[in-house]
Amino acid sequence: MPPRYSARCSSGRILTVSLPTDFLKEQCSFLRRRSREWRSHIRRVRAFIGEALREAPQGRPVLILGAGSGLEIPWDEAPPGTTGWDLDPSSRLLTSLRWRRWPPWIFEDATGSLAGLRALALRSARRTGTEQLRDPKVGARRLAGLLQSHTPRPLALEAWLDRHRPGLVVDANWMGQLGVTAQRIIEQAFHGVSPWEEDPDIPDSLDQALDAWIRRILESHLSLLRDSGAGLCLVHDRAVIHGESPISLASGETDWLRQLRADTPLTLSDPLAGLDPMEVLGDINHWERWIWPVTPSQQHLIEALRRASKISSRLP
Repeated sequence: MPPRYSARCSSGRILTVSLPTDFLKEQCSFLRRRSREWRSHIRRVRAFIGEALREAPQGRPVLILGAGSGLEIPWDEAPPGTTGWDLDPSSRLLTSLRWRRWPPWIFEDATGSLAGLRALALRSARRTGTEQLRDPKVGARRLAGLLQSHTPRPLALEAWLDRHRPGLVVDANWMGQLGVTAQRIIEQAFHGVSPWEEDPDIPDSLDQALDAWIRRILESHLSLLRDSGAGLCLVHDRAVIHGESPISLASGETDWLRQLRADTPLTLSDPLAGLDPMEVLGDINHWERWIWPVTPSQQHLIEALRRASKISSRLP
């Protein structure tokens, strides 16, 4: 039976005050889950990324975006000098404790978008020149309008790729977190007063604008990686499946919606806001999908993609 689709997953009230702390909270939330809920998922992610790391072009830099605490990254397979990139302020230390390696590291927002989003959200939520909050519906409409023309460039990542010309870039399971992080940033700016339309029969202009913004950010990111010529290895949430229905995957079906099989209708969230990474990247040499049962009522469809390097293995 074909699944039912919904565009936005819900998020709770944000309690943190800075972008790095937001990411640290997400990491801690993941690590607090019982090991049986992620053990098989971690094995499969590490196997997929480990194979890419072993086959990375010799003599060229390797970059791991969203490196996190090293839980999903088999650093024992990473070539010497592999660089980690993560906004979480604890990520390098936790990687060192887990793998006994202290790799070069970059603490940046790879998309270049989140600080700007926070500024727009604060500007929309408050009356001009004051700390007084606007009516949340007025602020939401204002933010929806501002988001339509807000597509920042990932300047730090662009500069790193241009300077180092890596042979391999690993995108380690962070793209699906962008939407939840963006929602929390917006809700924090509105001081916990929901800016979202609660009536499902009324179109939510902010929700629609945020989905379009997420899609533009991720499309810009994937296009940058594609045009870099580096070998690519990406792992990300392709869908979040709500409910306890047993799910299977049809083999060989590239369309993720058509691949899902269930006896009852499914309620889904698309963390990539309708973007298909396989269409943007092209030349995918290998892909896999699997179901990760995160909780009894929430399962994630994980997608893993690889593309061979288009850069000579020898350094210029």
